[in-house]
Amino acid sequence: MMHPPIGRFVLAYYYILCFCFCFFFIGTTSQPLGHICPNNSTYAPNTSTYQANLNSLLSTLSSNANRDDGFYKFTAGSDRDTTVYGVFMCRGDISTRDCEVCVKDASAYILQICPKQKTAIIWYDFCMLRYSDKSMFGRADQSVWLNLLNKQNASDQTKLTWVAGMAFGQLTTRAAAGDRSGKKFATQETDFDEFNRIYCLGQCTPDLSDSDCQTCLRSAIEKLYASYGGIVLSPSCNVRFEGYPFYHSTAASAPPLIPAPPPNTSPTPAVFLDAGNNGSSSKVIIAIVVPAVGITLFISIFCFLRIRNVKKRNTTTHTTDVIGVSAEESSQYDFATVQAITNDFSPESKIGEGGYGPVYMGMLPSGQEVAVKRLSRSSGQGAQEFKNEVEVVVKLQHRNLVRLLGFCTEGEEKILIYEFVPNKSLDYFLFDPDKQYLLEWSRRFKIIRGIARGLLYLHEDSRLRIIHRDLKASNILLDANMDPKIADFGMARICGIDQTQGSTNRIVGTYGYMSPEYAMHGEFSIKSDVFSFGVLLLEIITGKKNRNFCQSNKAQDLLSYVWEQWRDSWPLKILDPALGESYTINEVIQCIHIGLLCVQEDVDKRPTMAEVMSMLISYSGNNWSVPREPAFYRGGSKNMSKEIELQQSVTVNEMSISELCPR
Repeated sequence: MMHPPIGRFVLAYYYILCFCFCFFFIGTTSQPLGHICPNNSTYAPNTSTYQANLNSLLSTLSSNANRDDGFYKFTAGSDRDTTVYGVFMCRGDISTRDCEVCVKDASAYILQICPKQKTAIIWYDFCMLRYSDKSMFGRADQSVWLNLLNKQNASDQTKLTWVAGMAFGQLTTRAAAGDRSGKKFATQETDFDEFNRIYCLGQCTPDLSDSDCQTCLRSAIEKLYASYGGIVLSPSCNVRFEGYPFYHSTAASAPPLIPAPPPNTSPTPAVFLDAGNNGSSSKVIIAIVVPAVGITLFISIFCFLRIRNVKKRNTTTHTTDVIGVSAEESSQYDFATVQAITNDFSPESKIGEGGYGPVYMGMLPSGQEVAVKRLSRSSGQGAQEFKNEVEVVVKLQHRNLVRLLGFCTEGEEKILIYEFVPNKSLDYFLFDPDKQYLLEWSRRFKIIRGIARGLLYLHEDSRLRIIHRDLKASNILLDANMDPKIADFGMARICGIDQTQGSTNRIVGTYGYMSPEYAMHGEFSIKSDVFSFGVLLLEIITGKKNRNFCQSNKAQDLLSYVWEQWRDSWPLKILDPALGESYTINEVIQCIHIGLLCVQEDVDKRPTMAEVMSMLISYSGNNWSVPREPAFYRGGSKNMSKEIELQQSVTVNEMSISELCPR
């Protein structure tokens, strides 16, 4: 084992060598990557007006090389036969100083290597300079290419082509769209395997249109796929990818999380530990605060248990007779207590409303914040859903399921008391243009895995096998850490431990999330929840609702749109633009693949939640089944909506329908 001081010395020495390497090979621009000087048109050196105009052009380009956008074009001369057009473009990630040095070097050297040609172009690592006797401004020129490909081969060329293709697909879209400075430049990096990453760069001259830029970049990318990286250069665009970081990173930091509402109780004193001279004073503070906090916590628990026992003794409603749940399984509260903790259901305490009824924020005598769901007398859901939710949720304990703390049944009042989840529901963030950016990819991926864990518990790990039947974005609550909790079990169905499917004449749930066999025939199973999970997963990736979906002014359901982009090898086009550069390509591809497997029409082709969890933990897409067309897909038409609406008109009297609206 290496001795720690020696290890630190070797590590420091290694970093110094890396710095020197980067400084020497990345920080210099003296040697060009290549040049092209066609001999089809020349001028007479030292005597022609063309040369005078060319000298003026190069001088002007050099004097404008310190521009922030790293791009400048100029025309010298007024006579048609002697006019010279010129342009330079610097790499989008370098400083203005490096750009200036590179352009000046190029302006001087191009006359040496192309002494009498009327058209010439030279490429450096940091810049490109070009001139011609014909205007080239705003045109995508793919007449010449310079390919500098690495000679080494990848261990898995097929995988490399796929991974690099996905990275460049995203990069191409962002580069063509341009940034605030006007540059059409983007970088992207992603994992190739457990030990290697690939780093990609693409850039167009800013005077190209978005479509011309994308066309140019795609042509360049095709020339890269035969090797493990390299550079492809043209007069209008260039691309590069390597197995090491060759550009300056410009990744933006993750957006801040919306803070949870502050509790109404007194704040706990904070203890700050200092590793310096204040260590002894910190110990004294800890010695004082910790026992005080412990005593306070003990008294709070004692009082809470005492009050709860009193409530159980004084209750006037026999829980077992009404909903089939004994008092030992969940806390029953009298109506007067619920009124007290919600300030008599005041408008100020109301935090939302769903199909069940209004939801209020309250606080138990112990100081715990709760969400109180009160059944609305006008609700079409009612006693059966209330009984169902209590029977189901009281038996469940999982970190990704909302926890039922108690209930109340007095007269016509039916009330559920849940743990309070401060960050509302997933749809509150996901479908709001002003809040989408708060869900960067790492948070979305964590939410996807949390929902999957919760469903796996319901299907296989709980005491009873439970089919939720109404999984959707508004039924996913987010706690203070943005961890997901599945909620609203009023539609859930308890199955026998060995039962995996059933049928019903009363179809409940939300159209758009329903599997075809359930929406059309009333047949439900754990695979019905898998279908809903697939729809929800694709919504999380795209940031778009699965219904009322519109892309490029063409109405189309979300599943069909995702499938067509996947089929055409452009899956990254579906990404929510609010993600920016926060995502990891492998994880995104992994999730799109899983989502499409989940929404297949054939029930047997859909994975179980156990298989979904396995796929989320370890991505090995080559070993997975290939997704087929999603349910309801008919070549991108609107048949999903049409078929659902037709079925609704036939059996509407037997259905309980939920509309897509915020909780």
